[in-house]
Amino acid sequence: MNTTTTSETNDVRATILATGQRLMAGKGFSAVGLNEILTGAGVPKGSFYHYFGSKDAFGEALLDTYFEDYLAELDVTLAQPGLNMAQRLISYFEVWRQTQSFFDCQGKCLAVKMAAEVADLSEAMRLSIKRGTSGIVRRLAAAIEAGVAEGSLSIDADADSTAHSLYQLWLGTSVMVKIERDVAPFTTAMNTTHQILHLSRH
Repeated sequence: MNTTTTSETNDVRATILATGQRLMAGKGFSAVGLNEILTGAGVPKGSFYHYFGSKDAFGEALLDTYFEDYLAELDVTLAQPGLNMAQRLISYFEVWRQTQSFFDCQGKCLAVKMAAEVADLSEAMRLSIKRGTSGIVRRLAAAIEAGVAEGSLSIDADADSTAHSLYQLWLGTSVMVKIERDVAPFTTAMNTTHQILHLSRH
């Protein structure tokens, strides 16, 4: 396969993944059919299996790509110049509040939308989500540890436990926001985050 063909194949595959991410973030994994994805991506029907072995394999690739992009953005957020680590962490949760609501999230709420659904449907997809969320928690734990070391925050438990607690808090809050169709739970989550990290609201 020559370079041009490989590039075209990668471009089409990326387009299918991006379309699937947008659709599934809105409807969930099971509710979106392959034809809907291919139509949305402008790819001929019947060509799906040229790029993915099955819908489950597509779902795994979709989640892997999602978390790869998510972790890259998180790395940027946790390395923002001119801020201490406490400010960077709060910035991360502010972005979460802005992108994980029940409104059109443009595919950015994929993990929240699909986690509970696919964990029982596909072991491969469950493991993909586990890898991705573990990567998030590891980064949060390292940031919390750095924040303690620099004195911008303090915690009552160890950094790893605190990171797990915060991630679980925000993941659960995102589900409640969707149930209630109200972003008020995010305000509670942010207040709790400040308490856990011993941060002033001023």
